[in-house]
Amino acid sequence: MITSTNDDCRAEPLKLLMIRHCHNCGCEYRLPGNPGRGETCPQCSADLKVCLNCIHYDRAVAEQCRERRADLVHDKHMANFCEYFDMKKGVWAGKGANSREEEARAKLKKLLGEF
Repeated sequence: MITSTNDDCRAEPLKLLMIRHCHNCGCEYRLPGNPGRGETCPQCSADLKVCLNCIHYDRAVAEQCRERRADLVHDKHMANFCEYFDMKKGVWAGKGANSREEEARAKLKKLLGEF
């Protein structure tokens, strides 16, 4: 696997900036252009050319992609060969950004108890 050459990957100080970052850990992607299919995050080793990092990804639309010409990708967190991939710039929200999911997990934990 190829990794990008970010020497100092600091996700925390970059929270409020509109940057291109890893969907998994928030590590800044500083290289020009889009990442290649085999490129991974230097901090968490997650694939970078994935639907979750694309400007066309939208959970609210059919097949979670606003690009109508793109082929269906089932694993949104896995590297793919999409021709329409363009890495989005955004504010790193962290993994806990989905409050609905957190509420559902809390209710399930309350119902079933701790294992």
